[in-house]
Amino acid sequence: MNIAIIHPDLGIGGAERLIVDAAVELASLGHSVHIFTAHHDKDRCFEETTAGTFPVTVYGSFLPRHIFYRFHALCAYLRCLFVALCVLIMLPSFEVILADQVSAVIPILKLKRSTKVVFYCHFPDLLLAKHTTILRRIYRTPIDYIEEVTTGMADLILVNSNFTASTFARTFKHLNARGIRPAILYPAVNVDQFEEPHSSKLNFLSINRFERKKNIELAISAFAMLCTLEGDVLKGCDISNASLTLAGGFDKRLRENVEYLEELKALAAKKGVYNQISFITSCSTSERNALLSQCLCVLYTPKDEHFGIVPLEAMAAYRPVIACNSGGPVETVKDGITGYLCDPTPQEFSLAMAKLIQDPQMAEKMGREAQRHVTESFSTKIFGQRLNRYLVDIARGKED
Repeated sequence: MNIAIIHPDLGIGGAERLIVDAAVELASLGHSVHIFTAHHDKDRCFEETTAGTFPVTVYGSFLPRHIFYRFHALCAYLRCLFVALCVLIMLPSFEVILADQVSAVIPILKLKRSTKVVFYCHFPDLLLAKHTTILRRIYRTPIDYIEEVTTGMADLILVNSNFTASTFARTFKHLNARGIRPAILYPAVNVDQFEEPHSSKLNFLSINRFERKKNIELAISAFAMLCTLEGDVLKGCDISNASLTLAGGFDKRLRENVEYLEELKALAAKKGVYNQISFITSCSTSERNALLSQCLCVLYTPKDEHFGIVPLEAMAAYRPVIACNSGGPVETVKDGITGYLCDPTPQEFSLAMAKLIQDPQMAEKMGREAQRHVTESFSTKIFGQRLNRYLVDIARGKED
């Protein structure tokens, strides 16, 4: 089949990882895949997008991402609509188009009746946006309405977890009343890229974009509390060499990224652990894998995260995960087996961290079980097979 994928900004976040995995796996199954986007920086992207496995075409990069650091959602809509118009006008028909994040493109894509449109809803955007002031509510009301109406126009809706599916039903009440239910397709990780590590340092690793919703300050506060634990809690363990690495996506064009990084550095200094923390921005895949191979475990701090690809990457790299006991991690991390699910407090996280320090053999056992768990349930191969089945079925429905 000829398959098009439309994504707003082909950077290095979790949504982009899913789109790239989808393109790679669909291409490996013999489909002709083409990604269209409004932005693709070859110096800040996943390596697969420049490897030549599938073409990546950029339309509308000249359009603004914001207007004086405001109207991000409106600009994202305009950029994606421009991409969709270009695909509609300039290119031949695709049998299936997979779009994600911005549902406003769906009515345009549906103008070609021969094409089926699949929309992947990572999470309802209206829940991610702020509605704190009257002006914000006035600005967001038409955008939120358009999101629900256009999402319902897709031939198939996919979501990334049971948590997102239940949130979808509560949020898009009119779609739910019409009996529109999304199907669940878990994101995945390429397990083949990781090798079993032979040793680890007393290092805790956090991988997240430098955004406030990622709650990275929890990792800093938990690490600072860990460094003060004494007596029976650590049973004489030497943690003088303990360290914390905060790595993740960072875009200097985004004011929040710049401001939040400085806030985190200030918090680390206030807690007295600045010299024990490394801040790494926008590391490559190979650098991330090296960090995973050297750490004791991974701290995943977002609350109510709709899925979260980082826990899968950590477990695929034979590392246990300490995550908040809400959202997607509840569906991917086996508490007490592949890591720990904790209340999002420094106390709970630090105690879980202490358990792994006290018993390195248990940490190693958890890591092996974590890798087996991901291989069996969340590998890119399984993801590709499931996505392929959805797309083939929807295309056949077109022909019936």
